[in-house]
Amino acid sequence: MNDQQKIVTNPSTDARQGDIVAPSKDKGWFYTDAVKSHFFHPQNFLEDEAAYKDASLGLVGSPACGDSMKVWLHIEKDANGVERIKEFKWKTFGCASAIASTSMLSVMVTENGGLSLNNALTLRPQDIMERLGGLPARKIHCSVLGDKALRAAINDYFRKTGQHNRIIVEQGRIIDNVVKVTDHDIEEAVLEGADTLEKVQQKTKVGTGDPSCLPEVEQLIRFYKEKYFG
Repeated sequence: MNDQQKIVTNPSTDARQGDIVAPSKDKGWFYTDAVKSHFFHPQNFLEDEAAYKDASLGLVGSPACGDSMKVWLHIEKDANGVERIKEFKWKTFGCASAIASTSMLSVMVTENGGLSLNNALTLRPQDIMERLGGLPARKIHCSVLGDKALRAAINDYFRKTGQHNRIIVEQGRIIDNVVKVTDHDIEEAVLEGADTLEKVQQKTKVGTGDPSCLPEVEQLIRFYKEKYFG
């Protein structure tokens, strides 16, 4: 049994060593019932990758440095010619929030006959968190990974079906023209816990090439902190 399967199929063992169970009433934090349900009983988890070798594939993150998600989509046209997600299978390497976020996302895009691709592309991390009843602040980046994995899989479908004009390119506005740091790089750093200029610089090196951008960087940090953490 590999690490991914262990995390998913034996969650109760890991839970008592991680952050599902608070050590006391005044320490730690608890997950919502929805998060715990999707962690202990994940939906649409993929056991056999070989069975989905022809599915559209999306992969984000890296097990070497943190959470990663791998998703497979089966997309079909309905009677009106609308492309809908009929199946969403996944594997996730990560914590309870990462597993629960991917499991919930798999339900959201396949329920009620399947979400149309146009609507799926508008899903936001906040939508996943709302269905989960919220996530601890330091775990919000887990729902962002699910959002990106879904878009990556849809892009793979567009490539396989020759719809290259529909591929969504993740772009960002360059903030530091010397080291080529974008606003998306700063956003990801904040989501990963960098809540000060110094911490963002440690992750991105922004401002080391062009110090004149630092006031804008500080504005972006405040904006993303308010957007994701309130």
